[in-house]
Amino acid sequence: MTVEIVRSVLAWCAVINIGLLLFWLLWLTLAHDFVFRVHGKWLTLSAERFDAIHYAGMAFFKICIFLFNIVPYLALRIVG
Repeated sequence: MTVEIVRSVLAWCAVINIGLLLFWLLWLTLAHDFVFRVHGKWLTLSAERFDAIHYAGMAFFKICIFLFNIVPYLALRIVG
């Protein structure tokens, strides 16, 4: 496996993960009440706690995208 293939894989992983993050954000923004009702069938959460959990999840996912996809991609671009 060459460095170019690894770079390409990391770039596509970052694009796919950012797309998933944007989908999550749009779904939660545009259909908040629906998503809250669906999760409310399984869990008893207040709307504030539900929003805090999703916000923390999105923040964690974003940090993971940077840490595991974008930073290694940039390091490989700098090295060669």
